[in-house]
Formats: sequence, structure tokens, C-alpha cells
Amino acid sequence: MKIVHIITRLILGGAQENTLITCRLLAERGHDVTLITGPALGPEGQLFDQTKGQKYRTIVVDEMRRAIKPVKDAISYRKIKRLLGEIQPDIVHTHSAKAGIVGRFAAWSLKGQWDPRGEGVPPLRSAGILPSRKKQQGQDALATMPILRPAIVHGVHGLSFHRYQNPWVNRFYIAIERATGRRTDYFVSVADAMTQQNRAAGIGVNVPHVTAYSAIDEEKFVTPIPETERAAFRRKYDIPADAIVLVTVARLFMLKGHDYIIESAKELAKRFPNVIWLFVGDGNLMDAYQRQIRELGLVDHFRFTGLMPPDQIPLAIQSSEILVHCSLREGLARTLPQAMLCGRPAISFDVDGAREVVNPNTGRLVEPKNVPQLIEACAELIQDKALRERLGRTAQDSVKTKFAPDTMVDTIEDVYRQLINR
Repeated sequence: MKIVHIITRLILGGAQENTLITCRLLAERGHDVTLITGPALGPEGQLFDQTKGQKYRTIVVDEMRRAIKPVKDAISYRKIKRLLGEIQPDIVHTHSAKAGIVGRFAAWSLKGQWDPRGEGVPPLRSAGILPSRKKQQGQDALATMPILRPAIVHGVHGLSFHRYQNPWVNRFYIAIERATGRRTDYFVSVADAMTQQNRAAGIGVNVPHVTAYSAIDEEKFVTPIPETERAAFRRKYDIPADAIVLVTVARLFMLKGHDYIIESAKELAKRFPNVIWLFVGDGNLMDAYQRQIRELGLVDHFRFTGLMPPDQIPLAIQSSEILVHCSLREGLARTLPQAMLCGRPAISFDVDGAREVVNPNTGRLVEPKNVPQLIEACAELIQDKALRERLGRTAQDSVKTKFAPDTMVDTIEDVYRQLINR
């Protein structure tokens, strides 16, 4: 199959890692794969270097940006439409909000100049019917044939609309997603919760959805890291050998929930003097959080790593005892199964797809924004090493197959074949 993936930018992030794994494995399986992306701008770091030396092609559209920029958006639409016209793919698979909107509209527009049925709905290129010409009453006219376009798939890694938005902004995004949903042949969600929320908002109601859990290169997380390396990591960040470390892997950004973790630390630090909170990531709220921690007198209990390369995340998690994730909106945070693959229990706010991996046998779910409940969940695991180890073993077993790269790509490849066979 000839496949094009389109994503807004290749920053450090779950949707980006997911897309790169998908492109790599599809190309290794013999498909003709092209990845179209905007530049990797922003403070979140970049994964663009991972495209080098791969079996798929990567094309950068400089005008594609995450923010709404009408002029740049119009230019990126025209460029992507031209690229798709040149490549003539069987499948166009989009990811993230901006690329999902621009890419799907561009793919949908790849149709002939004349629709003899007058329906205005271009069927799939994969129908296998090629345009031809015939003489009709002495005039050269197009035969009555289906208009051609690629099959269009959209990956739902997270939703562009959420309850914390301005109501007018929320309605605007839902309206846009409904419009693009009518230009989609299949949705691939990273969690069942994404499908449920999509359909509840009236998006893609009559379009098939399937869940393909976001793949993780599992070997890096499952393989135990030597104690000497973990000890060196702790020394680097001045973490005592006997400390209980609660690690959070997330951008220091709005709605990621670090403020609830800091609030819980006011009580937990009194009850457990040897607890350290490790924040892995960077973002525009780092200074504000560090200032808040100083004002609370909790500096000795917090460590910040800043941006960390993806291949160092297993070391950070395995050098910790518990993962705490308090984001208020996620598709399904990759850090949860990553921690579980490392044999660590996870404490998470009960949002979106979190409950599809976190349960009483693998960790603890907490009501969003409920700091007292967060405190008690953390306290239970901090003080009980045997419980942590038991939950960690069960967690690792529960996610090994579900988040394997081949499991995800098998599901996606099956979607493509269904569309090709229509």
C-alpha cells in the first residue's frame, strides 16, 4: 500500500512517538510510506532526528503550525494537497488537531473535475476503478465512473475540545471536528474513552472506530537497568539512596496537574520525610512551580530534570518507586504503561483512558482534583513496599502485549486493508 501520514510537528510527545513507530514498522513491512510534518518548533524538544535513516520518506511543510494562523494554514493546505496529488496514496492517515483538519480536507479534495452522479461525495481511490474517456454523441466526455480519492484515517490521540476551554472555543472546535469527521473513513483511537467522547460530541457517529493502544518500544522499559546506573542517576539529582521517589513524566504546562502534586506534598512531606518528588520534563510553568515550592518550604523534597531524551525515560522511572500522573486531560498518557512496563505502580487521576490500564491491581485511580484522595493513595504506596512490588508485577504483565508495537500496527494495517477492499 502507498500510505501518507500527516502530523503537525515532531516534538517530544506521545502522538509523535506513536506516529514514528507506525511509520517505521509499516515501511519495514514493505509499504510505501511518506510522513508529512510541520517544523518541530517549541520548548518541548524534538523527535525529528528519529526520522533520519528510516525506510520511509519525511517531508516538512514549513507553514504548518499548531496555533491557528489563517495565512499559514491556507498555504499548508495547498502544499499538502499538491503533495498528495503527486504521491497519489491509497491511505492518508492524519494525527493531531491541526494536521487532522488540514490533512483530511486536503485528502478529501483529491477528486476529479466532474461528478456524474451529482452526489459530491468522492468514493475511495481503492475502489479500483480508473477514469477513462469514451465518445458520447460525437463528444469526448468522461465515462460515468466514481471519482477517486485516498481512504482517510484519523488517529485520535487526544481531543482538541475539553471541559476546561472557554465555551465558545469548545463549540468552535467541536464544529470543526464534526466537519472533518464527515471527511473521515475510519478513526483509530488510542483508548476506548476517546471513541466514546468523540461520538458523544457528535463526531464521526456513523464512522467506524477502532482502538489501537499507543505503541511503546517495550524492550527499553522491561529490561532491568543495573543498580549502578540507577544509583548514579540518583546521585546526579541529589536523591538519597533511601528516598522513596514519586516520579511525574509530563510537560510542565497547564492542565498537566503538577499543582495538585505540589499541594499533596504539603501533607505527605510531613508524614514521610524521606519522600522525593521528581518532575521529568520542561514547560512554561517551571519557574512558577519552583517559586511555589520555595514558598512552601519544600525545596528539599523536589527535583527537576528539565527535558530528558526519550531513551532516558526508562532510567528515570526505574530509579523511582511510584509514578504519579495528575493530568486533567489525556487520551491515554503513555507514561502510565511505560511505568508499568518498568514494574512500577501508577497513581493517576481518573480521566479519559487512564482506567483502561490503571486499576486496583496495577495502581490507584484518584478523582480528578481531589487532593485528599491523592494524598491517601500516595501514602498507601509509600509506606507499603510489598504492595508496590505486587502492583508493579501485575502492572507489567497487564500491558506487555496490549502496548506492543506489532499489536498496534497489526490493528492499523487491518483498518487499511478493510478500506482498500471496499
